[in-house]
Amino acid sequence: MNRSLVLVLSFLYVSLDSVLESSMAQQLQPSRPNIVMILSDDMGYGQPGFTGGNPELTPNIDRLAAQGMQLTQFYTHSVCAPTRAAFLTGRYPFRTWSDWRSEDFGKPSYLKSLGLELPVNELGEKTRRIHALDTEERTVAEALQEVGYFTSIIGKWHCGEWLKENLPMQQGFDHQYGHYAWGIDYNTFLIEHNAPAPFHVYDWHRNEQPIQETGYTTDLIASEFERVLAQQSEERPFFIYVPFNAVHGPINTVPRHTDKYSASDAALKCYDEAVGRILASIDANGFAENTLVICTNDNGGLTEASNKPWRGTKNTTFEGGVHVPCIMRWPGMTVPGSHRDGMMHITDCFATFATLAGSTLEQPRPLDSFNMSEMLFAEAASPRTEIVYEVSGSVRVPTLRQGDFKLMGELLFNLVDDPAETTDVAAQHPELVQRMTARLQELGSQRPPLGDKPLLMTPALPYVYGEAEAKHPPQWLIEAVDQARALQPQEWPEGKTPWPQAPEGISIDYSK
Repeated sequence: MNRSLVLVLSFLYVSLDSVLESSMAQQLQPSRPNIVMILSDDMGYGQPGFTGGNPELTPNIDRLAAQGMQLTQFYTHSVCAPTRAAFLTGRYPFRTWSDWRSEDFGKPSYLKSLGLELPVNELGEKTRRIHALDTEERTVAEALQEVGYFTSIIGKWHCGEWLKENLPMQQGFDHQYGHYAWGIDYNTFLIEHNAPAPFHVYDWHRNEQPIQETGYTTDLIASEFERVLAQQSEERPFFIYVPFNAVHGPINTVPRHTDKYSASDAALKCYDEAVGRILASIDANGFAENTLVICTNDNGGLTEASNKPWRGTKNTTFEGGVHVPCIMRWPGMTVPGSHRDGMMHITDCFATFATLAGSTLEQPRPLDSFNMSEMLFAEAASPRTEIVYEVSGSVRVPTLRQGDFKLMGELLFNLVDDPAETTDVAAQHPELVQRMTARLQELGSQRPPLGDKPLLMTPALPYVYGEAEAKHPPQWLIEAVDQARALQPQEWPEGKTPWPQAPEGISIDYSK
């Protein structure tokens, strides 16, 4: 082949490549897709079939993985509420103290880390301080609502369960269904108040009113999605956030599959069936072609076995706590069965969704979020080189990833050479440890003051979450809660609680 021909072919190749990149960029500016964000709760990395689990339990999720694109380096935070706040705001949760969950402000072992004790309200009751996602934050729901999207949350909120201003419909959602707090009984919709009194509270609502229903929450969430989706039209794009409480504990009576599987596996299979119903509903209503579906998890599972091949569990910053499965499907924009290996954090959903929807990223409070649309849909490199998991002031150890390395307290791991985090290499890289430690200290100094948290929950033990809803609860609700409380332990030994104690160092013992 002569030199002239080589030059011509090279020119044509470069030109074609530029045209394809330009064409893809044009499709992304903005394309205003419908967006469905499915979030499971406490599912381990290794539980779905497509990441090494039992394929009998997750055929629908595995089918979605085959239809869509898998993100191999998708990261969250290590517990529920921080991940949800990061997703909603596009900002690291330490910036709003959302690395502390609302219920943590009623737990003595957590309050001890802040030098606080349980306060007493005006009724003389020991109670929790009110803590929730800052109402001044701009949420992704608000960003999409600003450009005409219908917005809905169907499932678990966990960003504030008491004051009206902290509930979903004051944070950008046109429609709400599900529960506000950390985790409920799948069949009775009751939750252990989880600080300071361990008695039941009702927590099941539609549009911020308590509702009386019969069923299993996983199934009910899927049914509500089907109902809401059937009301949508092609004229108005929609954003539906579907944060399941599955497979979070308590795993109570599971309605099916327990003849063949353990209760936890049966709960996972029920969750998979709900995902299948959501996908079928999108297809049946004719929305598949212009709907971006994301299916991921909020943090790692409770056991290392569930998080294989990673080390660690939920509530730790080992990979097992923060490295989660993630699938994206958008026909015509994602290649079936493909992978993206670029680093992405849950905060990045904000900038990515807002950009695709044509909303602005300009806002008073700066984002930690990167627009990942070109990495995801145009094969560009990820713009993210750093992830901040925790900084000082958290109950978990300050943890930072930069490039291939993760500094976790005083431990340093090379995640490329040692993804299972078996070997501390801090001694071999003292300058890197020093630089990353300084970076964590810099970030920690950006945490705003906590303040004295003067607002207290009154009454200390309500019948239902939502201050306005608790003022006049319906009689059926009062009777259901009273009946359930009468069957609970009426007192607990000193130092014992129905919830786990705070983490100590780099680990947590869920047996306590």
